[in-house]
Amino acid sequence: MAGTVETQEQERVRALLDRVRGDGRSALTAPEGKIVADAYGITVPGEGLATDVDEAVALADRLGGPVVLKIVSPDILHKTDAGGVVVGVSGAQEVRAAFCRIVKNARAYSADARIDGVQVQQLVPPGQEVIVGAVTDPTFGKVVAFGLGGVLVEVLKDITFRLAPVTADEAQSMLDSIGAAEILKGVRGAPAVDRWALAEQIRRVSQLVTDFPEIAEVDLNPVIASPDGAVAADIRILLATEEVKPRRRYSREEILVSMRRLMEPRSVAVIGASNEQGKIGNSVMRNLIDGGFAGEIHPVNPKADDILGRKAYKSVTDVPGEVDVAVFAIPAKFVASALQEVGRKGIPNAVLIPSGFAETGEQALQDEIVAVGEQYGVRLLGPNIYGYYSTWQDLCATFCTPYDVKGSVALTSQSGGIGMAILGFARSTKTGVSAIVGLGNKSDIDEDDLLTWFGEDPNTECIAMHLEDLKDGRAFVEAARATVPKKPVVVLKAGRTSAGARAAGSHTGALAGDDAVYDDILRQAGVIRAPGLNDMLEYARALPVLPAPKGDNVVIITGAGGSGVLLSDAIVDNGLSLMEIPPDLDTAFKAFIPPFGAAGNPIDITGGEPPSTYEATIRLGMEDPRIHALVLGYWHTIVTPPMVFAELTARVVEEFRARGIEKPVVASLAGDTEVEEACAYLFERGVVAYPYTTERPVAVLGAKYRWARAAGLLGGGR
Repeated sequence: MAGTVETQEQERVRALLDRVRGDGRSALTAPEGKIVADAYGITVPGEGLATDVDEAVALADRLGGPVVLKIVSPDILHKTDAGGVVVGVSGAQEVRAAFCRIVKNARAYSADARIDGVQVQQLVPPGQEVIVGAVTDPTFGKVVAFGLGGVLVEVLKDITFRLAPVTADEAQSMLDSIGAAEILKGVRGAPAVDRWALAEQIRRVSQLVTDFPEIAEVDLNPVIASPDGAVAADIRILLATEEVKPRRRYSREEILVSMRRLMEPRSVAVIGASNEQGKIGNSVMRNLIDGGFAGEIHPVNPKADDILGRKAYKSVTDVPGEVDVAVFAIPAKFVASALQEVGRKGIPNAVLIPSGFAETGEQALQDEIVAVGEQYGVRLLGPNIYGYYSTWQDLCATFCTPYDVKGSVALTSQSGGIGMAILGFARSTKTGVSAIVGLGNKSDIDEDDLLTWFGEDPNTECIAMHLEDLKDGRAFVEAARATVPKKPVVVLKAGRTSAGARAAGSHTGALAGDDAVYDDILRQAGVIRAPGLNDMLEYARALPVLPAPKGDNVVIITGAGGSGVLLSDAIVDNGLSLMEIPPDLDTAFKAFIPPFGAAGNPIDITGGEPPSTYEATIRLGMEDPRIHALVLGYWHTIVTPPMVFAELTARVVEEFRARGIEKPVVASLAGDTEVEEACAYLFERGVVAYPYTTERPVAVLGAKYRWARAAGLLGGGR
């Protein structure tokens, strides 16, 4: 509100930043940083600027106690490297000596540097050193950071990130998200830090960079956290040197309207359709026709009258009636002019299969088609893609292998090769899909558009996305947060390097490598991050099969002690909780297992037991409401063959499901090759089972639990 203290302080910061930029500078001096800190309530020590030795002595005397002296120069960003910091100075004689030494060191470090003076600052009492900062991430925009600070900050790299601005609760959650979180609570007799004060430093920094987008980086390092508060001993603020052009954004309603016509089209035109086998335009036409697409298919080719028995048109503008999608199968150099015709025709979607754009250095050509698309309101999928599959529409708009097994999994990929790996996996595992979509260069349509659509699509229960980058990380997070409460979102983020961090101007910037930021913010959005391609595909295949857990208690029932140990390790690795078996339940399990077996958790029924023992213990695990999930460990014996185990397990689970009792059940089967058939049988009947591995079934269960928490179905969510 105009005239309030808050607005006046913001105006003060605005005037300061304008002055700094007017001077042609991108870094604030320490005294300028204090002005900003005071305006935003960021606690810093008492201090002042001394332009000569006598002023330094007077300031030190007024502040009292030991002080810190720091060089103040807009040309010296890293003061310590220049010998421009002296800590713990007391008395007039020491202050004079330190002042002269600092100025001398600065002159030697950079003879041309402008020296404004020396900052005299109260020495902050000892405490836990942490770092609070913010950076401008190219994908997610303003991101706030928190972690261990001081001289070890870039060695330990124990840091966590959130989108700015953060709420008070989100700031508090950051304190618990670093590896050394216990240190803040007090260890070995040390007192706990003031968590509220520390969280407030985070929140205020996040608000600062939100209010002033021109601030590129903020670095409070170290912040000294103690039982009495949190004080930023040093503040560094860097300004952006160039403005970023904002990406065009579409409303949720606009996205849903265009995506519906893309994914559920009534009429498709193929620009570049061909009668010649081996041509992309021929393959697309054959897939559309042979796939049984019930809508209209219009080939467009100025040199043909008839293509595969369909009337061909010289131009897409000649096609009668409305067209929902134009699929391009022509060389890159002809796309822009054909796209203008698509725009004049009023077609809302263009699927651009051709390569030869930004991926080959032809950025100008890609910029041209984007401009045409925006001019006419045509959404662009691609270019440089294999096309897309929309199975519930019997639509196969691609030049690749057809796929028509309908199911509940939607899969997207930025890469054509990964797209075909997805297709092969789906076929070999009999995974039904609702869609497979290539994104390629993502000149326009990207993951947040598709996520918005699949979130509302009744045929889709799980969404899995391979991506190399995100054009607009905030739009993706927004779409994910709207989707995750309804269905799981799995992401495989390729490229875990952080090469860009080398050029950063602050500790926070150096720590904000691409992958570190992606990891924390995807988790913040409730997305399940898969470590590899096969993991992503298995999560996508398995998550719709498993019911959501209703609590944290996981019980292992195994016929092999060795498997039980490995399954227990996997439980811990995936952040799950082995149930502490209460005495009455322990007694109940013991009634079914031999004396040389082991109750507790894992429950080891031993390998020589007949099917009845497996059935009785699994039945008890399903029946007891205190048990929320079962992990089964089977090993192959003639006493209980693999298919016998599979059939009894599936029958018991189905029986309880019919009674309204649903729990996630996963199984690890060890044995000869017959266990493969048993696993397939179980999978088809709602039990996620894998041969030859104890890690995979528990990893899938862990992914289901992560989604359930993010969706608010269990405690301890995002």
